Amino acid sequence: MADDMSMNPTRDDFSALLEESLGGRDFMEGQVVQGKVVAIEKDIAIIDVGLKTEGRVSLKEFGEEEGREPIKVGDTVEVFLERVENAMGEAVLSRDKARREEAWTRLEAVYERNEPVMGAIVGRVKGGFTVDLGGASAFLPGSQVDIRPVRDVGPLMGREQPFAILKMDRPRGNIVVSRRAILEEARAEQRTELVSQLQEGEVREGVVKNITDYGAFVELEAGVEGLVHVSEMSWTKKNVHPGKIVSTSQEVEVVVLDVDPSKRRVSLGLKQAMANPWDAFVAAHPVGSTVEGEVKNATEFGLFIGLENDIDGMVHLSDLDWAVPGEEAIAKYNKGDMVKAKVLDVDVEKERISLGIKQLAGDPMTGDTYRKGQTVTVTVTEITSGGIEVKFGEDEAPMTAFIRKSDLSRDRADQRPERFAVGDRLDAQIANVDKAARRVSLSVKALEMAEEKEAIEKFGASDSGASLGDILGAALREKASKD
Repeated sequence: MADDMSMNPTRDDFSALLEESLGGRDFMEGQVVQGKVVAIEKDIAIIDVGLKTEGRVSLKEFGEEEGREPIKVGDTVEVFLERVENAMGEAVLSRDKARREEAWTRLEAVYERNEPVMGAIVGRVKGGFTVDLGGASAFLPGSQVDIRPVRDVGPLMGREQPFAILKMDRPRGNIVVSRRAILEEARAEQRTELVSQLQEGEVREGVVKNITDYGAFVELEAGVEGLVHVSEMSWTKKNVHPGKIVSTSQEVEVVVLDVDPSKRRVSLGLKQAMANPWDAFVAAHPVGSTVEGEVKNATEFGLFIGLENDIDGMVHLSDLDWAVPGEEAIAKYNKGDMVKAKVLDVDVEKERISLGIKQLAGDPMTGDTYRKGQTVTVTVTEITSGGIEVKFGEDEAPMTAFIRKSDLSRDRADQRPERFAVGDRLDAQIANVDKAARRVSLSVKALEMAEEKEAIEKFGASDSGASLGDILGAALREKASKD
């Protein structure tokens, strides 16, 4: 039987002989195995991996490994077993594929630990670049090269640097990496450290990087930006777009207003780094002082007066005139008029300055400026069927009053408003002073009666033999001689 098998071997016999030759070794195609270099022929290494025949591997596949000395006979190497035997009866081996398998195993472990991997950009492909990860090739999308778009990738080519593995698919042989993720993580760490060092109230220099409708972003350090809200950009320019206050790439000085380390959020102030014009105004113009400015606007509330350093003060309607209602008094002022006013109050926190124009002349109703029984000279300003409107007092703070028709004269025949003309001047007596209502009542009739009484007392009674005409005539002559 043995002779028959040796003379006519079957397929099963060959399998048995091969199994016996391998000594029970478990060799599978598609694995990395160890072998020994048994010979070197020109540019080929002959490697024995324990099979019936050796395999042949080009020396170039070993020459690509950095830091490795040229292989020599007797060296133990790892190779990839593609086929146990080819048509020529040789084992098909590959050092390149072995390196690739080693790299995949190593990279999968790195990917599992979410760690960066070192690699080098070695070429351009559609949509990105090829990265050598030490035996395995990966795809680097163009959007993952840097945080900001990069025009020239030349300086990055061939340089070993860290990458983050975004995706791995071993069956398909696909690896996607990102350089941007590494930069963002480094910037986040740097930002966290720098933000923790910022102190509220400290002054920093920065560069305006971006301008929006709600403020401007200022870069304090590389990767560390803070927001200057529109309300913190200027002391005086309200409701103005930030782009009209600062410009991109402008170097500015800012004050740190608030720091939130957990959110890595920094709030900055631009106006706080400048002198507060409201403080300067208070120092130069204390309450009670007089200022001069231009009428910027007239509203239903009063006049807005432009003052120094682009700040405005307001004259309320009630502070325009002592006697004339505010709605009438404001009609006298036009935009662009230069006016003087007294500082009534300054609220630095609310950025408000209250001014008064009528206060320049003082309140005519205070003290004993006008008393009951006092004679005043008035000027007719308007004539009506019921009496006449008059004004009196100082030109800077005139008083107005209405003399009723019945108070125009003692004689009924002369109680006619039409006998007066606008601009006429006449004397009248103050009949009453109502300080609460800021009203003075006048009467020509009361003055005539008072003058008659005084004349009678001085020049004699009418029943003494002298006529009333004589008495009043003597009084008038005396008055004329005094004048």
